[in-house]
Amino acid sequence: MSKVLYVEASPLKPRSHTVAVARKFLEAYAMAHRGDEIETLDLWQTQLPPFDAATIEAKFAVLRRQQFTPEQLERWEAVRAVSRHFNAADKYVFSVPMWNFSIPYPLKHYIDVVTLVGENWTWSREQGYGTLLSGKKALLIYASANLHTQWGEDASDFQKPYLRRWLRFIGIDDVREITISPTLSDPDSVAKTRAAATDEAVQLATAF
Repeated sequence: MSKVLYVEASPLKPRSHTVAVARKFLEAYAMAHRGDEIETLDLWQTQLPPFDAATIEAKFAVLRRQQFTPEQLERWEAVRAVSRHFNAADKYVFSVPMWNFSIPYPLKHYIDVVTLVGENWTWSREQGYGTLLSGKKALLIYASANLHTQWGEDASDFQKPYLRRWLRFIGIDDVREITISPTLSDPDSVAKTRAAATDEAVQLATAF
C-alpha cells in the first residue's frame, strides 16, 4: 500500500486547468490502486508555519546543539512536523499554474518549510550534498498561458526547471510531467489541449 500526497497549488478550483486534470488523474488512480491512500493538501487552505527570522534562528539553535529556548524548540518542531508529513508519502502529485514565469507563492512557502537538512537532504564536508527521499515518484501537472519555449538568457519558464531541480535535490528522480499550455488561446483550442492532458493523465494513472 502506497500513500499519495496531492499538493494543490491553484486557488481557482473549478476554473483551474491543473486542478481539473489532477482530479481526473486521482480518480483513475484510485480505481487502479484500490488499497492506496490519497491525501489532498490544499495550500490555499493550509496554515503553514512562518519561515521567518525567528524560525531561522531556532533552526540554527537546535541543529547546532546550542542553547535554545522552549519557544525556539516549538517553532522548529512545527516546521519539522510539516517536513516529516511530506516525507512520509510514497508518491506526489502537484497541480501548479505558472505565476509570473514561476510558481504560486504558497507553493514556494511550502517548499521552503519542508526542505530541511537531516529530513530529506544531507550535507557533510567530506561528501557534500546527499538525498534522503530516493525511491519515490512525482507527477507534476503544469499550466501556463503561453508555451515559454525559450532557453538560456531569454528563458521565461522558471516553473518547470525549479520544481525539477528541487525534486532532484531531495532525491526524487522518477518525475512525470503533464502540461496544459497555452491557456491564453481560443476556447476550442484550450478545450482540446485540456482534453489531451486529461487523457494522458488517466492513461498514466495505472502505471504510476
